[in-house]
Amino acid sequence: MEDHYHFELIAQAITFLKEHYLRQPSLDEIANHVNVSKFHFQRIFKKWAGISPKDYIQYLTLEQAKESLRKGKSTLATSYDLGLSGNSRLHDLFVKIEACTPGQFQKRGENLSIAISSILTPFGTAYIAETEIGICCFSFDESTILSLKEEYERASFYEGLLPNGEKVRVYFETWQIPSEPIHLDLAGTPFQIQVWKALLHIPSANLVAYKDVAKSIENTKAVRAVGTAIGKNPVAYFIPCHRVIKNDGQMGNYSWDTNRKLAINSFESLKLG
Repeated sequence: MEDHYHFELIAQAITFLKEHYLRQPSLDEIANHVNVSKFHFQRIFKKWAGISPKDYIQYLTLEQAKESLRKGKSTLATSYDLGLSGNSRLHDLFVKIEACTPGQFQKRGENLSIAISSILTPFGTAYIAETEIGICCFSFDESTILSLKEEYERASFYEGLLPNGEKVRVYFETWQIPSEPIHLDLAGTPFQIQVWKALLHIPSANLVAYKDVAKSIENTKAVRAVGTAIGKNPVAYFIPCHRVIKNDGQMGNYSWDTNRKLAINSFESLKLG
């Protein structure tokens, strides 16, 4: 994973293309914006995206987002009936949420060991915290791990990658679904857990609106609460909150940077859709 897949450069380029796609910027202009030669930029962009910057522009139009939104509206209700297979079913078949009880949550810091590590992904460096049960935090922001240490000040933290973290590392290297489920060890309210489980049913390359998530949990009046629960998601990518966008087709906010959200969804459209 040479130079973190050059993700920071790619993210800058994607944002630039999103803002200027209507006037079809040239390769020279895009490369100048990210301060590299056009030949170098063409090479690393195609390595990351699988297509040229010129071809990539079509994935960044608002109409593309709206179309994905229209496709996704029925996704949560019908995903099990569509016969989806392979990577598009990764999140509902190969990610298992192990939810803590309120009592367990209150004393999680006592006699608890948490392994901390980092891995490289196409979307930048990711930081993992995991217990023997499963991953409790997966973030693109190292400060999230620091916050976890403050929250569980009685826990014992050590450097290492446990079995579930190893499955994640291998997945990002090979893009092959794991033979055994990736377990998540999550602490959250019953409502948060319900929302996070609903997100697992959104296949790759599909986008849904907040209101559709609320509908899927049979609580159509809880759109704002759903948005708050999604914002509290402690596990980036594997609980795919990046696939939830605004009702008007705009990407909306993302805990780990809106540019990264756009990049992840674009990558999935190209690689996994």
